[in-house]
Amino acid sequence: MISGTILIVGGDSEIAAATAAHLGRRGFDVAATTRRKAQVAKSRPFLDLSEPVEDWPIPDGVGAACFCAAIARLADCARDPEGSARVNVGGTVALADRLLARGLPVLFLSTDKVFDGSIPLVPAETPPCPVSEYGRQKAAAEAMLGERVRAGAPAAILRLAKVVSPGMDLLRQWIANLSAGKPIRAFDDMMMAPTPVALVATAVERLLAEPIAGIFQLTGPRDVAYSEFARHLARRVGADPALIETVSAYSAGLPPGSTAPHTTLDSSALHKRFAIEVPDALAVIDELIETCR
Repeated sequence: MISGTILIVGGDSEIAAATAAHLGRRGFDVAATTRRKAQVAKSRPFLDLSEPVEDWPIPDGVGAACFCAAIARLADCARDPEGSARVNVGGTVALADRLLARGLPVLFLSTDKVFDGSIPLVPAETPPCPVSEYGRQKAAAEAMLGERVRAGAPAAILRLAKVVSPGMDLLRQWIANLSAGKPIRAFDDMMMAPTPVALVATAVERLLAEPIAGIFQLTGPRDVAYSEFARHLARRVGADPALIETVSAYSAGLPPGSTAPHTTLDSSALHKRFAIEVPDALAVIDELIETCR
C-alpha cells in the first residue's frame, strides 16, 4: 500500500494530469511537478529536469514516485539529442537515484520506441533495438534503472505506446471537417494501438500500490493505420469516405521510427496480475468519438 504522497515528475503532461486526477479521486495525496512557474503551488513544486537536480528539495512525505517527464516528440529529440538527453536520461536517472536511495518505489514511464517495431506484441524481456533518438534515450534510461533493480532497488518500468484521452484534438478536427464535407489527410504507414489514458492511470496506481521491480507493458492488442482510423470515423459519422486522402508519413518528412509497422507490446503481465487489458483499437476509437461530438 502507498504510504505518503505520490510524487508525479512531469505533471504538465497529459498522462500525468490524468493520473494525478485519478489518484486524487482515489484518495491519495499527490504532488505533481511543473515547469510552468505560474502554476507553482504546494502540490505543484517547480522542477526542470534539464537543470541539475542534486539539490532539488524533494517534498516532505513522499512515499513513491512516477516519472512522466520527457521530451517525447521524435523530431525534438532528433533535432537536439544533447538537450533532450539531459531530461530523458541524465535528469531523470539522477532524481530517481535520489529517491531510490531513500528506499522509495519509483515507476518510470517508457515507450514502445525502445524497439524497432518490426514485430508485434514484443515480449518485455526482448533486448531493446531503437531506431530513433527518443527510443535510444529511453532505452538508455531503462538500462540504468535496470542496473538499480538488479542491485535490489524498488524500481519498475511501464512501457506505453499511443495513449489517447477524451476529447482528442485530432479526432475533433477530423469530425469537424468530415461533418462539414471537407477532406482530411491520414497516414497509411503510421500505426497505433491506442490505450485509454484512464487505463494508464489505473496501471500506475496498481504498480505503485504493490511495488514490483521489473518491466511492464500496456498497449492495445493490435495496430491500425491512421488511415483505417479515419475510414472507421467516416463510417461512424456518416461522411463520404472519398473525403479521406491517404498520405505517407515517411514522405511527410517525419523522423526515423515514426513509421514502424508495429507498436503493440505484450501486455499479458498487467492483465494476469491486475486484470488490466486494453480493448481493440476500433472499440477505443468508438469511445473517443462519443467524447468529441
